[in-house]
Amino acid sequence: MLIDHKTKQMKFRLLLISIFFTQALLAQEFKNIEIGSSEIKRRGLCEPSIAVNKKNPNIILAAAILDQVFYSEDGGLTWTNDTLKSSYGVWGDPVLVAGNKGEFYFLHLSDPTGKNWKSEEILDRIVCQRSDDGGKSWNDGGYMGLDHPKDQDKQWAITNLETGTIYSTWTQFDKYGSSDSLMESNIMFAKSTDQGETWSDAIDISEIPGGCLDDDNTTEGAVPAVSPEGDIYVAWSNKGEIFFDKSTDDGQTWLEQDQVIAQHFGGWEIEIPGLQRANGMPITVCDVSEGPHRGSIYITWVDNRNGDYDVWFSKSLDKGVSWSEAKKINDDESKKDQFFCWTSCDPITGYLYSVFYDRRHYDDLQTDVYMAISKDGGETWENMKISEEPFTPNTKVFFGDYNNIDAYDGIVRPIWTRMDGTKMGIWTAIINDTEKEKE
Repeated sequence: MLIDHKTKQMKFRLLLISIFFTQALLAQEFKNIEIGSSEIKRRGLCEPSIAVNKKNPNIILAAAILDQVFYSEDGGLTWTNDTLKSSYGVWGDPVLVAGNKGEFYFLHLSDPTGKNWKSEEILDRIVCQRSDDGGKSWNDGGYMGLDHPKDQDKQWAITNLETGTIYSTWTQFDKYGSSDSLMESNIMFAKSTDQGETWSDAIDISEIPGGCLDDDNTTEGAVPAVSPEGDIYVAWSNKGEIFFDKSTDDGQTWLEQDQVIAQHFGGWEIEIPGLQRANGMPITVCDVSEGPHRGSIYITWVDNRNGDYDVWFSKSLDKGVSWSEAKKINDDESKKDQFFCWTSCDPITGYLYSVFYDRRHYDDLQTDVYMAISKDGGETWENMKISEEPFTPNTKVFFGDYNNIDAYDGIVRPIWTRMDGTKMGIWTAIINDTEKEKE
């Protein structure tokens, strides 16, 4: 009985410590850093991606369309800008992934002729470039999915931090923008075992195809995740439903039938006042930490089942066999919109961080940036405003299709786009959730 009593006392102390540090985190005002900005013409810097070095978290990289890369060596306080170049062309949808040896990968769309939409070759592949020196220089890149005249779009990637293998999923269009009912969109998969130099042949992992109009009836939003055992998970949206697929043999085979795990009310294409376009595509992550929720799969997305747009969450504790009921993670009681969410699961602590735009405090188009944090496997979420000042978007300017966030051992770096008059820039907040429970 004495041992049980001491154990209970220890657990209670740990609970108090966790509550104390979470409250302290919530009470902070986070320093906002402008990573880069540009004068608005047809578009400015947007669609930002960010990655924290897994060997030295002081080294952080950021990216924005079409071909801009930024690197920091002081944890994100100061940044150096460069332009990415490749013989395959660099045409947007920037994706940054940190490898297990301190390297970084930059995945993007292609433009091999340099003629953009005037060329039939645009979007003919997904390109992956590697940097071994913290973003200061990049190789020319390898590529995946080359299947001209089909178009390759909206990719994301994940690195297995144990093996170093890179996995990528994306949408393949028979012909982007076509209204022909015979033209399909599908979710594709490829992997690289040699640090992005070469890639496996792309395979179609979606059982139900979509159309090619880049709308709710298109298969999109495929973000891969890797389990502690090396299983690969991915979810996407199509025709008002969120589909889930997995591979237990390193991507060789996948489920015979994709699993519908949630209704995507209103579909992934959403309408947000002040934006040219917006989406609520799902984001998939998996807990690979040594914590109590190791192996849990988490998916977040945005939909309007309550009449306004909210951020929703579901999880699986049995490798994707069953899923929890959708739970709203933005904690406001208003009918104001939250949109463009992205979620990261810290591979060391197992804590969840989700960043999104939020209009809960305003009756106009003013917009804040919020982050929700969960330290109990998504059972409860605490919301905090992380932007210092609101901004107001402009429908005449393309605002991009996503934000991003990365977390590693308590170093949490969200990234977002904001507009200030004639300037559009990408920003981060310095968030160090370093007070973790001790075993």
